[in-house]
This record gives sequence, C-alpha cells and structure tokens, in this order.
Amino acid sequence: MNRQARQPTENQRYFTVWRWHFYAGMFVAPFLIVLACTALGMLFMSNTAGRDHDRLTIVVPESTVPAPISTQAKSALTALPDSTLVKYIAPRDTDTVALFQVKSVDQDTMVAVNPYTAAVVDSTPTNDNLYYTFDSIHSDLLLGKVGDYLLETAASLTILMILTGWYLWWQKRKSLKSMLIPDDHINRQTKRSLFRTIHATLGSWISVLLLFFCISGMAWAGVWGERVVQAWSQFPAGKWGVAPMPVSIDHSQHHAGMNESAPAPHVHGSTSADMPTHGSVLNAGKAKEVPWVLELTPMPVSGTTMGEHGIAPNIPIMIDMVDQYAREIGLEGRYQLNLPQGSTGVWTVSQDSMSYDMSSPTADRTVHIDRYSGNVLADIRFDDYNAFGKFMAAGAAIHMGTLGWWSVLANVLFCLSVIAICVSGYVMWWQRRPRGINESRGLNPPARGQRLSVWWPFAIVLLAVAVIFPTAIIAIVVIGLLDFVLISRVGFLQKLLK
Repeated sequence: MNRQARQPTENQRYFTVWRWHFYAGMFVAPFLIVLACTALGMLFMSNTAGRDHDRLTIVVPESTVPAPISTQAKSALTALPDSTLVKYIAPRDTDTVALFQVKSVDQDTMVAVNPYTAAVVDSTPTNDNLYYTFDSIHSDLLLGKVGDYLLETAASLTILMILTGWYLWWQKRKSLKSMLIPDDHINRQTKRSLFRTIHATLGSWISVLLLFFCISGMAWAGVWGERVVQAWSQFPAGKWGVAPMPVSIDHSQHHAGMNESAPAPHVHGSTSADMPTHGSVLNAGKAKEVPWVLELTPMPVSGTTMGEHGIAPNIPIMIDMVDQYAREIGLEGRYQLNLPQGSTGVWTVSQDSMSYDMSSPTADRTVHIDRYSGNVLADIRFDDYNAFGKFMAAGAAIHMGTLGWWSVLANVLFCLSVIAICVSGYVMWWQRRPRGINESRGLNPPARGQRLSVWWPFAIVLLAVAVIFPTAIIAIVVIGLLDFVLISRVGFLQKLLK
C-alpha cells in the first residue's frame, strides 16, 4: 500500500473531528449549563438588590446633606460588637445606602447605613448572600481547588469544541453565509437535522464570544491564570516604590483610621516578595474586588519617604479627610475606601467596573495613600496597565455585563444561547442512538465501530491546545486512551460505550 492510500480520506477526517467534538461536548455541556445558569443568577442579583445590597433605597430628607462618614461609620460599628472598620463603599446614588465592612474576631459583616441619618438599614455577613452563592458555584462548583480545576479543564475543552465545531459546520456549508443563516429548506428536514441546524447555526453566531469568555474566565483560574498568565502579567511593583525601602520617617502626629493616632514604624529593607499583595489585602474572601492585573502585585507600605502630592501634611488623616480627597481627585458616585490594616497599611481608594462601581473599565483607578505622611504612593489607572491587563479589565466588564443595560441584555441572550446549544447537542445524541432491540444503548459516539486513521494536522491542534492550556492535557490523554486503546480492545467497554 502506498503512502497516499494510507492517508485518511476526507470522510474519515470528518468523522475523526466529529468524534472529538462529541467527546468534548459530552464532558463540557453540563459545566456550561451550570456556568450559564449561575451567570444569569449573578446578573439578576447585581442589577436588582446589588452584589452587597448596595441598591437598597432610602427616603431622601429635605435636607440632603449627608452625615459625616465618621458618624456613619460609628453607627455601622454598633451593628457588630467589638468590631473594627475595614472598608467604606460610597452610595451608588443619592437615594441608596452607604456600605461599611466591619470585622470582629470571629465575624465579618457588611452594614448598610442611611447616609443622611446614619441609621443602620441592614446588616448581613460579608459575601454571604444569593449573589455570592451563584458566584461561588460559578467559580469552583463549591468544590474548592478541585472545582476550579474541573471548570478550567471544561473551558479548555470548550475551546477544542469550538474549533472542531467550526470545521464540521464549514465542511457541511462551505461558506460563511451558510454557516450563519439557516437554509430555507430547514422545515422539510428531519427533526434531528432541524436540531443540528439550530445547534450549529446558533453556535456559529456565539462561538467567538464563547471563545472570548473561556479565555477571559480562565485568566482567573488557578493553573492557567495565576501560574501561567497572571504571574507574568502583573503590574510592575517597583514603578510605585514598593521595592526595598529602608528609609523611614516619623509622622506620629498624624491620625490613622477614624479617631486614633499611630506612630510611624521603622520600615526595614525588604523585597516585594515579602510584602502582601493587593489580592490578599483588598479581596474579601474569595470575592474578586481588585483589578486582575494588580491581584498579585505587592502593596505599597506606609512609613517611608516615598510618594508625593497627597493630603496636606498639616491635616489629620482621618476617614472624612480621605473621602474628601477622593472626591477632589475625581472619584464620583460609588467608590471603595479601604482603611489601613496594620502599622504599615495604607489608605486605598479605588473605583473599577469589576466591582460594579461604574460601567467603563477605562476609568479604572486605584490610589494608595501613606497613612502617616498623606503622600500618594501609587495612582494606578487603566492606561498604566499592560496589554493583557487592559484586555482583562475590558473582558471582565463584558463578562460581567457591567457596560450598561444593553450588555446585561446581551449577556442574558448569550447565556440562554449556550444553554440551548448544550441541550440541542444532547437531543441530537439521543435521536442518533440505535433503535434496534439488539443495538447497544451505551455512549454511542460518532462513526460507531469504525477504526479511524490518525489525522496529523488535527493531532497538532490537540497538542497546541494541551500546551497552551495545561489542564486540558489529562482530559485529552484520557479521551485518546479511551477511544483509541481501551474501546477498541476491551470487550465490555465496547458494549458500555458503543
């Protein structure tokens, strides 16, 4: 037999790709349905009650002058005995509550306060409402590291499913127009052909967006995100003076926090690797509240000669003054103010779309202020992000539907489309199952019982997906062994799976 005769035919290539598309789809469809449903839940909660119930409304009095932030904070602290203030979130609108995160030894609480009367409106455990339940399922299926790995693997195989789906539909249609627009004779086709047309056409329409969602979503994941991409995409810490800083200054006359003074510590030489990161300091539990590109970047520290052009040195640095300064530098509406934690902690004022502060990711801003000198240690904006950081800031806004009501509607339609594609795929599989009495009732993959030749160009695609997305390696190897080794050689597996 000559070499040309050994080459797989076009029909064999089609069945090989279809078989991998089938295996990938059977694995990822349940995960995609869960992700789509939980995303719909988060969209609903964030646009009704708010992620932290920040959309609770209050009656605006005739005198529309809010109470001082310090007065509101003292009221919030009464909701949890022996607590300290961690964060202040400014009201979204003139008729919505202010939020205060207060923390005791064994409890972390988010308190909603009427900004005009300083009365407590509501009090709930931090990150413990229906939004965060959906978010936890969406992030790791409530399984921790195992769930994170499963979802990352599912996202990796979804990319493989998209690529194989493009190939299969192109082979049937041979033109982009035919891939995107169903034929007029669709009504005359069989039920399975109808579902296939819906499945493939709808998939063609949303495939690019699904590909984008997979990549942007995996950038948060534990392997491809934190260890591969985020590790080299973090913000350059040294740019804002968080590298070794051996010189200290004494600003003990300045106040830190709400109403207490604290002497400036002596900051010895240290490396950025010794310092806490933005994510560890500012994220509340598993909630992602820090722009992606900053999560692994070390925090600046108070008590050094770094920084400039901040709060005037002759003014006590208290929460009301920091709020005033935040407004003076241009933060409008809802923004977040994190209080200094520990002797070297800093004041952090921030505003970003990922935290639902505003709609535009290009307006992201994070400002760190020395708690003793009042100097601005860092003023990080969207333009300061690297290329992938900008992609992630924009990607998070699209992913979360924070760009306005049009993006909420687009995300709802996208999630419903994903569910429809997954369900139609299972319907096609069920309709294709053998009907005879003696036929197998197993998995029934495409080209059942056929021996398919290895198509090396497709094998290279599999290798590329495995190399780029490491969690896909095990899944691809398992599928390959299952299909090409075990099923073809083990009798009971042939009956079970075919």
